[in-house]
Amino acid sequence: MIKRIGLVGLVFLFALASTYAQTTRYFVYVTNSVSNNISAYTMNPGTGKLSAVSGSPFPAGATPSGGIAADPKGKILYVVNEAGKNVSAYMINSSTGALSSIAGSPFPVGSKPLGIAVAPSGKFLYVANDGSANMSAFTIDPGTGALSAMSGSPIAVGKFGSYPAGVKADPSGKFLYLTDWTNHIFAYQIKATTGAPALVSGSPFATGAGPWGIEVAPTGKFLYVTNSDAATISAYTLKPGTGALSAVNGSPFTTGKSPYGLAMDAAAKFLFVANNGNATISAYSINATSGALSAVGGSPFAAGQGPQDLAVDPTGKFLYVANHAGNNVSAYAINPSTGALSGVGGSPFAAGTNPSGVAIVGVSGP
Repeated sequence: MIKRIGLVGLVFLFALASTYAQTTRYFVYVTNSVSNNISAYTMNPGTGKLSAVSGSPFPAGATPSGGIAADPKGKILYVVNEAGKNVSAYMINSSTGALSSIAGSPFPVGSKPLGIAVAPSGKFLYVANDGSANMSAFTIDPGTGALSAMSGSPIAVGKFGSYPAGVKADPSGKFLYLTDWTNHIFAYQIKATTGAPALVSGSPFATGAGPWGIEVAPTGKFLYVTNSDAATISAYTLKPGTGALSAVNGSPFTTGKSPYGLAMDAAAKFLFVANNGNATISAYSINATSGALSAVGGSPFAAGQGPQDLAVDPTGKFLYVANHAGNNVSAYAINPSTGALSGVGGSPFAAGTNPSGVAIVGVSGP
């Protein structure tokens, strides 16, 4: 009898410990381009409400103007500093969300860096350098998160390329996409062993005027680009073997004025766009077969002043928007059936001066 009770107790404790170990905390990070720091928040997974992390805001380099990304494990955060011509790297405290600079940070890149992307493998990092018409490419130290320039980096952007802005890897990690202000998007194949990018046949592909933000569907089937001067979104299908792009039927799709950032839920059901010019968020349903976009009922939704970037949390329940001119972050609950947005209690939440980029990190731990 004693042995039986002991066994049951052990099973219970093991289950309890497993549940405890799998707890996931969600942190929201916002780059403030004029106050040169990063606002950090803990996200309430039930309500979406944000609470400032102790020690926030954390110092960044000169003009962290939007480029922000985390490694896939949620351990390291990378921030592009436009005026500093470098990338700051931080260790994320899995319990508190606090940031601490890693050894060697910041790491130099080209002139006027804007976009940043971490490969899904967590091995490579890429930065679009708008001012020097090239792309910086790095390998990531798996233990420390430190960056080492790849051989041949920085990489000149190919034919027509002169003002690269946004950069994003596809979910497979085989392809990399780079928007350029010459109204093109460049597609690259990523070498699995070295991370070196090579232009895809047919690249670059035409976009609308002023391509800026870029998003690849988690399914790997579709890619979307905001055209800030044309007030549209270009939509493409990705050819599985080559990464080449072809326009979705009906593309480009209409947005609000000066669309910048865009974000998608993990199920690839909805797409959201920050319309900087008229302080709104456009919301779309994504056709799972064709990739075509249809406006969600009630869209566009009101945002703060100058919405510039936005992100959907990993659970797909909440959307967060960095309002550049409002110095705050708007938070919305996403209707899981329709994609419609409703304000989270307490929103907007105070940020630093001229928030420009936003990233959400899910961290598992005790």
